[in-house]
Amino acid sequence: MIFQRALRRELASAAGATFTVLFSILLTWMLIGILGKAAGGKVASADVMSLMLFSSLMQLPTILILTGFISVLMVVTRSYKDSEMVVWFASGLSLSRWIAPVLSFGLPLVIAIAALSLYATPWAQQKSDAYVARFEKREDLQKVTPGQFRESAGSNRIFFVEGVSGEKNVVQNVFVNTVDAKGSAVVVVAKEGVINTDAAGSRFLVLKEGRRYQGIPTQADFQTMEFEQYIMRIESRQQELGADLGVRAMSTMALIAANNQFTMAELMWRVSAPLIALLLILLAIPLGFVNPRAGSSANLIVALLIFFSYSNLTKVFEASVKQGRLSFGMAWWPLHLLALLAVVALFAWRLNVNHRYHPLVLLASFKRARRAAKQNKADTK
Repeated sequence: MIFQRALRRELASAAGATFTVLFSILLTWMLIGILGKAAGGKVASADVMSLMLFSSLMQLPTILILTGFISVLMVVTRSYKDSEMVVWFASGLSLSRWIAPVLSFGLPLVIAIAALSLYATPWAQQKSDAYVARFEKREDLQKVTPGQFRESAGSNRIFFVEGVSGEKNVVQNVFVNTVDAKGSAVVVVAKEGVINTDAAGSRFLVLKEGRRYQGIPTQADFQTMEFEQYIMRIESRQQELGADLGVRAMSTMALIAANNQFTMAELMWRVSAPLIALLLILLAIPLGFVNPRAGSSANLIVALLIFFSYSNLTKVFEASVKQGRLSFGMAWWPLHLLALLAVVALFAWRLNVNHRYHPLVLLASFKRARRAAKQNKADTK
């Protein structure tokens, strides 16, 4: 009982440190990507924090899977390096006695991953898609980033503003280049522009104190004029938000109800996440063996290779379902069954004390070799 409490505390401490590191890396990576999109005018600057929150929720299942796997691996590896496992085996206890305390730590993590994968992740994806779609459906000038050229929805007009105030619908130092139906270029520059809405709901940009140029300079038909007020209609797209959301944004119940190859492929990934977490946590127990006098970095490298291989193979099966080559019923279980058999095989290997590669046998052989080397050195002297 004392051992189990101490082990759970150590696992929780390792999980906290691992999660902090992984989540910090994730936040930095997402912040760079989202800020790049905001600077490029693909998302609104005001939506950056909301998109960060939604992206974090979507990536949390993967982070928690890695957290559980690495935490158990680190604790087992430390026990081998500090020779605690030698005492454990010498006391007549087997490696299988670690399963219960590790599961008491890991099962709440698996349940959290299942809840995130089945419910929170699709909700976050739906909200993220809705924010992006809402920005795409804004009027041309509301999407303009100060200091950048922006193409209109109709691809026949380019805007540039030096400053913009979304709250007052006012833009400063406006440049507009328009190509009319005849292919003639019209350039309008103005000190200020205001967005107005008429009684019919149409939106117009009212430019003040500017100039209008039409045609090509040096040509006879080139025209220029000054104006105090110039009105331009703003192109707008008013599609319903959320109408084109993909399967990743659909709820789990909606995926089951739709029952086609695309929804079943997405459902397979959501169901696989908690199974991957559970199997990797169990796999970390026999995988954590390390020679006390050797480095432990190899274990972590092997663990990362196993995690990425497992995840990528799951994606391969998901793609097979999406392409119609496998049904959901035939695709969701073979890989997890293979992982379970690998866990059982590794446990059987570690529990076979008479095997020449068992940890106790390896440690005993190492000690005998070390004593022989010391004896040979003493005899030489």
